[in-house]
Amino acid sequence: MAPSVACSFFFDNEQIGEPGMPAMDACALCAKPLARDIDVFMYRGDTPYCSEECRHEQMHLDAVCVKQAARRQQRFSAGTEVHRGQRQSSKVSVAS
Repeated sequence: MAPSVACSFFFDNEQIGEPGMPAMDACALCAKPLARDIDVFMYRGDTPYCSEECRHEQMHLDAVCVKQAARRQQRFSAGTEVHRGQRQSSKVSVAS
């Protein structure tokens, strides 16, 4: 099989995408259609982006989300510790 035929064969039989998985027909960030003759930039295994800028923007957004989740978890943990301390201090032993 000639290289051009093999390449054409690959794209013609490409599946649309599984539920929950990004299809390879559009940028995952800006939804710009991806053509066969342009570079596709990948991130997180199988997520396609039309440019390095879109891929970088997604990486930045993911980093911000991770930092926010860490802050939320830290606040939650600190709040839980305060509540535990309040519950323990509210118990008063009564001497008989």
